[in-house]
Amino acid sequence: MNQTSKVGAKAPLFNIVLYTPEIPGNTGSIGRTCVALGLRLHLIHPLGFDLSEKAVRRAGLDYWKHVDIIEHKSWEKFLENEKIQNNNKELILYSRFRQDHLYYDAPYKKDCYLVFGSETKGLPQEIMETWQESCYALPTFSEHIRSLNLSNTVTAAAYECLKHLL
Repeated sequence: MNQTSKVGAKAPLFNIVLYTPEIPGNTGSIGRTCVALGLRLHLIHPLGFDLSEKAVRRAGLDYWKHVDIIEHKSWEKFLENEKIQNNNKELILYSRFRQDHLYYDAPYKKDCYLVFGSETKGLPQEIMETWQESCYALPTFSEHIRSLNLSNTVTAAAYECLKHLL
């Protein structure tokens, strides 16, 4: 676990979790949302990009030093590090395949984890099966797109969670 959580920082209301993100621009935009809302960002490896200081500087992410971020080597390590048990209600997973559970009905609560899969693969089937009652979707009504952009989905879900908590 690589933790760069800010010492003395105010505890986040909830957490954003990205499972093996692939596109650095999406992760950068999600990091910006986390800074804006004071959220903690969890990144589950492997990542599809480099997060070294040099790479972040080259990408122009001047706010990245303010992102409260924790990296986890795997899904299992994430669950272990965060002390999450199977089927507890701390996790809210997002999948385009779960159109019968919509994001505004999720059981948002303080300290919950909003979990998003990679841009091209989503969340693995075994995670979806284990946590199936905790899976939600943002609705889409067009057959012309396969899914929403990850950073847009995270932002919509984060503000919905915030609405429920404030």
